[in-house]
Amino acid sequence: MFPYGVQLVTTNRSLPTPALPDTAKVDAFLAQTDAPTPFVVVDVDKVAERYESLTEAIPSARVYYAVKANPGAPILARLNDLGSAFDVASPAEVDMCLAAGAAPEHISYGNTIKKSRDIAYAFAVGVRRFTIDCVEELEKVAKVAGSDASVCVRLRHECGGADWPLSRKFGCDPYEVENLLVLAGELGMECGVSFHVGSQQRDLQAWSESLEVVALLMDRARRRGARPSFINLGGGFPGTYREGAPGIAEYGHAVRTALATWFPDSVGPDATMEVMVEPGRYMVADAGVLRSEVVLVSRRSPVDSERWVYLDCGKFHGLAETMDEAIRYRLRTPHDGTPTGPVAIAGPTCDSADVLYEKSAYELPLALAEGDMVDILSAGAYTTTYSSVGFNGFPALAEHFI
Repeated sequence: MFPYGVQLVTTNRSLPTPALPDTAKVDAFLAQTDAPTPFVVVDVDKVAERYESLTEAIPSARVYYAVKANPGAPILARLNDLGSAFDVASPAEVDMCLAAGAAPEHISYGNTIKKSRDIAYAFAVGVRRFTIDCVEELEKVAKVAGSDASVCVRLRHECGGADWPLSRKFGCDPYEVENLLVLAGELGMECGVSFHVGSQQRDLQAWSESLEVVALLMDRARRRGARPSFINLGGGFPGTYREGAPGIAEYGHAVRTALATWFPDSVGPDATMEVMVEPGRYMVADAGVLRSEVVLVSRRSPVDSERWVYLDCGKFHGLAETMDEAIRYRLRTPHDGTPTGPVAIAGPTCDSADVLYEKSAYELPLALAEGDMVDILSAGAYTTTYSSVGFNGFPALAEHFI
């Protein structure tokens, strides 16, 4: 019996201390630069190392880098040279990948919410794989691309164990995935299934729990005439933030074991099931450091032990993932190693929502003062792409690649 009532919920089973990434190349740049803050500097060699590490960890999977994490042209060009494919969310990202030299058949349009004219544009330049999670989106793809399209049907996942869940907006229930696979097959389309266990997923079992459901629903779809030929494992592999996460070798072992259990036809030299993986955060987070300047350190009252530290970079300058204090970055100051005290940390804008951390028990050196530099570590992902253009008159977050 197929478990239609299953909820794909995972839990935090492991929080090991992270191995801190090497930032020597970035540190050398920071030591000699006088570039105005705030800015992010990204070590492109580190991105290449992460690509190699992931392909070693899950050798049966083709990497489709999630461009939204950081679409910097040097990053896309290096990954293309290494053989990466790309996951995109818009025509603009399609164009970025093409400009970096990517072949259109190596681009997957992973956004489940697309204008018909954007589907038509992507199809016209050679993109063939499109992700959907409802019949209405399937109809749009079918109208534009017909049987030439490759459709990836996204399964909903509740994203327990992830610091940045993706469960509310995307994906559909198992029974609907099954129906969409059947409909795509009737339209003559290549089809497969994707899921995303949530960004910064700490639970190593998340992929196995999802793949069990995917295997069952694919079997049912086959009995109804569908011929699913690929699976997309999504992202979820971690950056190195304040709390720990397993290493990529542990993720790789868990995913390889899950694939061998539920999709033995996806591993080995005679594999017939295509496997995709869409890393974003893991590829670029630890390659980047965001440098920010302290604008003000103050107390609400003379007897208040908690200081408020205001940086020249906040939620509207690229640190949107501090929303609900979900992603808790590691911070570095010139006074590290000296006495510390509790702080709330906020951005510079005239918006009360521009508070980064108030409940996560951050402490910073008591010596910290206006003009000091604070380095926000592992900030290469989802910072420049989240930065606003001109809110309160502040410029967008600058970026440098080395």
